[in-house]
Amino acid sequence: MTVWDELVGQERVTEQLVAAARDADAIVTAEAEAGSGTALDLTPAPPDASDEVRGPSKMTHAWLFTGPPGSGRSTTARAFAAALQCVSPDRALGGAPGCGFCDGCHTALSGTHADVEVVRTDLLSIGVKETRELVRRAQLSPANGRWQVIVLEDSDRLTEGAANVLLKAVEEPAPRTVWLLCAPSLEDVLPTIRSRCRHLILRTPPVDAVADVLMRRDGIEPAVAAAVARATQGHIGRARRLATDERARARRAAVLKLPLRIDDVGGCLKAAQELVDAAAEDAKQVAEEVDAKETEELRAALGAASGTGGRLPRGTAGVMKDLQDRQKRRATRTQRDSLDLALTDLTGFYRDVLALQLGSSVAMANTEVQDAVQRVAQSSTPERTLRRIEAVLACREALDSNVAPLLAVEAMTMALRAG
Repeated sequence: MTVWDELVGQERVTEQLVAAARDADAIVTAEAEAGSGTALDLTPAPPDASDEVRGPSKMTHAWLFTGPPGSGRSTTARAFAAALQCVSPDRALGGAPGCGFCDGCHTALSGTHADVEVVRTDLLSIGVKETRELVRRAQLSPANGRWQVIVLEDSDRLTEGAANVLLKAVEEPAPRTVWLLCAPSLEDVLPTIRSRCRHLILRTPPVDAVADVLMRRDGIEPAVAAAVARATQGHIGRARRLATDERARARRAAVLKLPLRIDDVGGCLKAAQELVDAAAEDAKQVAEEVDAKETEELRAALGAASGTGGRLPRGTAGVMKDLQDRQKRRATRTQRDSLDLALTDLTGFYRDVLALQLGSSVAMANTEVQDAVQRVAQSSTPERTLRRIEAVLACREALDSNVAPLLAVEAMTMALRAG
């Protein structure tokens, strides 16, 4: 299985990346044969330039992958990173880089390649300090690979200062360094950065393609794979989680019952509290799995031996405080991500309601609560349904603006009741 098989429903993007990987391979091969340390100029032409202006090479030093949640932005970036490091002998016979079996592909995909740095954050933002370290690494020559590749999965979470630090590295790239940035949309990245990147837009994978992947790759039963793919509307990660995690299915079922529980003010407030509590419980579970291990490892690294009563050496309290602050920020993001997932499911419910009210032939996503969808559709109008969808979207925006979760969700449930 090649690295490109990981890209689900992205045929057009795959074609462009394969062409770029071929050109990248040709560049490195030509330099090696010539024995020259001077790399070709990979600075991209303006986005609106013609093919003649761009030149014959499909390769460039900075890429920006955008697309809706579940489209596979990070998966695409990692597959491209593996293809850039591919050392398969089939390349000499015309085979496309990205075989999936050679040492370069395998280590890049598994996260152990010395020249592939994958950056993802479980915090609310990526700061200047972390970005400067990335820029420093970007100036290094490849240790044993063909390119120095840096995959920044959450480039939309860069602070303004961090984005300005990154801009300098993208403006003046090292000869054999490639930046792969991922973001939900172009607007989430500074204009000065995105203008220096080649932009690829990913689409939401078709439901049938997601179901097929779950069956082939994860061994999910066909009926279950089809159901979760339809329920998540092509979101690969969420579909896999629903198919394999009983708790995820239970939480989703509870969310889909919410529209029937907001007949009065008391019901609205109770439903909001339960939704926020469920998200907090998710954050607590993550903390229990990760925080204790991180804390123990750091204490051991700082020399808190069991023979000294577990006390830390002098001067290390600040390091422990930094870790605790990081864990607190991670818990905040986990709670927000869990709430956002619930709100996405709620939007899908009202989408089904609207489709039913308008007599649309679009397939229903939430077939397991079809009776509830029909009940809500019959008791309201399309105009009220649209206002309810807007209320859910407004709640998501409020959470992004750091509004207290309970206040934001309570305002949403009251708006859902009013319609």
